[in-house]
Amino acid sequence: MAPAAHSHTQHRHQRSRFVLPLVLTAVFAVVEFGGGLWSGSLALLGDAGHMISDAVALGVAAVAASLARRPPGREHSYGWQRAEVIGALLNGVLMLAIVVTLVVEAVSRLLAPREVAAEAVIAIAVIGMAVNVACIALLGRGEPDLGARAALLHVSADLASSFAVLVTGVVIHFTGWFPVDPILSLAIGALILVSTQRVLRDALHVLMEGVPPAMELTAIGQALATVPGVTEVHDLHVWSITPGSIALSAHLEIADLQRWPVILTEASAMLQTRYGIGHVTLQPEVPGWRGAAVVRVWRGDSGPRSGLP
Repeated sequence: MAPAAHSHTQHRHQRSRFVLPLVLTAVFAVVEFGGGLWSGSLALLGDAGHMISDAVALGVAAVAASLARRPPGREHSYGWQRAEVIGALLNGVLMLAIVVTLVVEAVSRLLAPREVAAEAVIAIAVIGMAVNVACIALLGRGEPDLGARAALLHVSADLASSFAVLVTGVVIHFTGWFPVDPILSLAIGALILVSTQRVLRDALHVLMEGVPPAMELTAIGQALATVPGVTEVHDLHVWSITPGSIALSAHLEIADLQRWPVILTEASAMLQTRYGIGHVTLQPEVPGWRGAAVVRVWRGDSGPRSGLP
């Protein structure tokens, strides 16, 4: 199969693997929301909000897989790869609003507990857990790419949330202690908040063009400085276009400009092989060209040094 055809088939497969879990999650989120209103269970409503976030995450992953097929153009030189990051940011903001609403209502119900239909809560929670397990099985098929891993994390967290709802129903059924509903609703809110802050942190880090967490700027600078022919490295920048696509730019000081094609080939190959950096922009310079704005310098003979204050 030709590379282009293989890429097209791969993107289509990545998109299709999210469709059925998305439909299952979205449909059951509506059912769970209605069941929460009917049964009076805040925990069930909180879990419905969590499933809505799962549906949004799965939808973002499916759309991102589709948009990733768009080639770079005059207006978007990197293509549409950051649509996934923007979607994740919007998803995180939405979930923060859900958490605030959940906490406010939970505190209100702790002060004035309300009756909850325990049997309905138990039945809906069991079905919800079955839906979560089915989605995990569907998402686990094929290669574990970044989008699938993120979606699996969401659905796995929702499985734990559904279990908390089941515990709520069981406790109320056997003891009649209604305050357990808002208490476990707060636990579900905390679970949502943990996953949400991770999503927001990662999305903002990418949008702020921070160094990818798995990368160490000093180690990369030292590695570039050891390429034969390179005497100094400065103006080094490493950032993520998306969490799975890393870019780098740097100025390399070399003594012999005629050796630049060889140095460029060796440096690019090293960055791709050792660090998985595919988007590389390197600028050659002869000694004395470095400007006063340089903050950090790596030299081939003595490692990293501080630049001008």
